[in-house]
Amino acid sequence: MSIELDSTSEEVERALASAAAARLPFGALSPSQRQGMLHAAADALTDAAGELIAIAIEETNLTEPRLRGEVARTAFQLRAYADAAVGAVRAEIDLADADATPAPRPDLRLTSRPIGVVLNFAASNFPFAFSVAGTDTASALAAGCPVIVKAHSGHPLLSRATFKVLDRALRAAGAPDGTVGIVFGREAGVTALRDDRVSAAAFTGSTSGGRALFDIANARPRPIPFYGELGSLNPVVVAPSAAAARSDEILAGFTASVTGSSGQLCTKPGVLFWPSQVPFAERLSELLGASAVHPLLTPGLQRGYQASVDAVLTAGAELVHGDPSAATVEASALRTTASAIAAAPSALLEECFGPASLVVTYDDESDLLAALHAMEGNLTAAVFADAGDHDLVRAVLPVLEDNAGRILWGQWPTGVSVTRAQFHGGPYPATTNPLHTSVGTHAIDRFLRPITYQNFPEEFLPAAVR
Repeated sequence: MSIELDSTSEEVERALASAAAARLPFGALSPSQRQGMLHAAADALTDAAGELIAIAIEETNLTEPRLRGEVARTAFQLRAYADAAVGAVRAEIDLADADATPAPRPDLRLTSRPIGVVLNFAASNFPFAFSVAGTDTASALAAGCPVIVKAHSGHPLLSRATFKVLDRALRAAGAPDGTVGIVFGREAGVTALRDDRVSAAAFTGSTSGGRALFDIANARPRPIPFYGELGSLNPVVVAPSAAAARSDEILAGFTASVTGSSGQLCTKPGVLFWPSQVPFAERLSELLGASAVHPLLTPGLQRGYQASVDAVLTAGAELVHGDPSAATVEASALRTTASAIAAAPSALLEECFGPASLVVTYDDESDLLAALHAMEGNLTAAVFADAGDHDLVRAVLPVLEDNAGRILWGQWPTGVSVTRAQFHGGPYPATTNPLHTSVGTHAIDRFLRPITYQNFPEEFLPAAVR
């Protein structure tokens, strides 16, 4: 199903003006006041789950169990970010000291304030958890920032319905008019991004689309932070002893992680480094052949999936399993060597958004390291190793630390817990800003601007630093 709901210029202006009017009153609310509002929004989303899921099934091809779990996660995120904002008010105080060296020190008090209106470019693959009421919206609202959502074209009816639930719940709980807004269409999103009333933006999507928007945000007369989550291959290194002892277990886990949600996850393990002396192709083909995959989210993603798999094959990879030219989506596995990766990384290391993976065989430690050094930034990296592999792990771990925002031991990267210690980010092109996370309670930090008060009378100070 597809429908055009592109916003008019008048509708975009109305969303921008309303958000700008809400900026100061919403930002002036205490974190505990916003906490109550976001809890009310989470309750409203849960109550409307049946209606919203029915729309999502029609627009996305995702299954009811997957969508029901995603609604629960989205409601959890709204509550978690609200609670975290209450418990993590920034306050650092350096009292005046006339005897300080090298010079007397004034009274300095550091806290933070909401950065302003946030523009959230919603994602296609998580129509709830990374969309209208998703993690970027929830973390920005928790920080005290009004949000304008640029709805994703893959689920416009769901976006409209979710927005109505969110907006109605926030207003009923006392949020100012304009605390949340929504616009539709590419032109509307670009117009809003260029508008001086927008102070920050967040994005989850393709590398090409995210980079184009990042460049617009930085080319403005007043550049703004643009927190883009773009592309990631999420390499997995399987060491020789682990492969020899547990090949079937590891390949089965890999298959499940690659084909889950038909591979439409930013944390899908897209590259598996496998020791060349341990066979894998026949068993991996069997496992993939027995795995059920459903249609991709949109026909455009189906075409993009086929094109990206074709591109990797054209670059010299061999097909282990699948038919990328099939009319319906099929799981695919391709293979190449570490030396080929080291020689031509850009051609072979193309992200295939869908149930496809590239197995890279390596002969020894130096062969593996050369290929790993050729990779760009990633959200995650994982290691499977046994006792006899620890020297190899010590060699590759610094490279993985330099390359990824989250490193896993003996586990698969799909599935991202929303906790304080979570980091969902990484070096470019995984994100446009490797210092911040888009999942976990520190996601709020993206939308808080530090401010120091020097020698101010207590009556004028924010409550946090009195």
